Amino acid sequence: MIRSTLSRLVRPLQSRRRAREKARGIRTDVSIPFDMFDEIRSVKDAKSARKLAEIYHKGQSKVWDGRQVMDDLKSKHGGVHLSQEKREALTRILAVLLWGELAAWKISADLALHLEPLEAKLAATSQAHDEARHFYVMYEYMALLGDVPHELGPTAEGVLMGTLETRDLTRKLMGMQMMIEPMALTLFQLLRKHDVDPMLTDLLLLYQRDEARHVALGVLHLPKLLTDMGHVEALGLWIWQFQQFWAEFSLVRAMEADLLTLGIDPADVVRIGRGKQVRANQMLMTEIGEDLAVFDWFVRFFDGKAEWEFPTECTRRQYPQRLANAIAATQQGLGAVPQSLVTT
Repeated sequence: MIRSTLSRLVRPLQSRRRAREKARGIRTDVSIPFDMFDEIRSVKDAKSARKLAEIYHKGQSKVWDGRQVMDDLKSKHGGVHLSQEKREALTRILAVLLWGELAAWKISADLALHLEPLEAKLAATSQAHDEARHFYVMYEYMALLGDVPHELGPTAEGVLMGTLETRDLTRKLMGMQMMIEPMALTLFQLLRKHDVDPMLTDLLLLYQRDEARHVALGVLHLPKLLTDMGHVEALGLWIWQFQQFWAEFSLVRAMEADLLTLGIDPADVVRIGRGKQVRANQMLMTEIGEDLAVFDWFVRFFDGKAEWEFPTECTRRQYPQRLANAIAATQQGLGAVPQSLVTT
């Protein structure tokens, strides 16, 4: 009696859960989705699907041979020529990128396994292929620098694990494509701008082109994963994203000494990274068809935090002015952002 009553109560909830998972393309209880092509798509959804599939086909046409590239760069530049101090600083920064590439490889492989729509699965598979190449090529370059670090500091590891270990695919996609990839693009851009090592400068151009393509997976597919998200689930997502943004600030602080050794201003990492993340999220909101008010609040809060934690040299010890700048930053809103995620 009790069991049948509970069954009657639970069955509608399970049915709604399954319907919602099907709409979002992340069914947890379907191993082979034989009905994956039965979805009736709107014109907008069909357009997004075509763009997702194009990520895969474009990725195929732009694949580069990591072994050949490394051989050519070693012949062109004669290896790495850096002082020991800069070599050690660069090694610590690239360690974050190296193990970040492995995390991205695992996350994109997980997305390729679990995302149901064909086009999203293709795009995630293409990214997994790229990340695998990025990982082994970065390892080979770092071997030229010296010993490859076998661990990261707790701050860097925390940033990667926050996205890698979550079981929620929406958070995985949000964290990797909307947050970590734009920050990686920022470091690539600044390492190239300051020409820390000519061989690395040439190599990272190829990384930049691939990573910019990866952000499109998040922009185009997150709207589907956000479909019918309940208030509690949405609140959990925004709290998680807030924690990840906070952790990224701590990561820049942890890298500060090494960035300065290489001639890179940590404030530039925050400023340029902010611009890329805002641009990626603006592209997402355009795809969704509405602004996410909570994101504007995020930007205002973290712009203020950036002004306080990474002030200009002239205001570093002028605390009243630093505070005034931080307050002003929280009132400015999104402001100007770059039109492209890649600056060469």
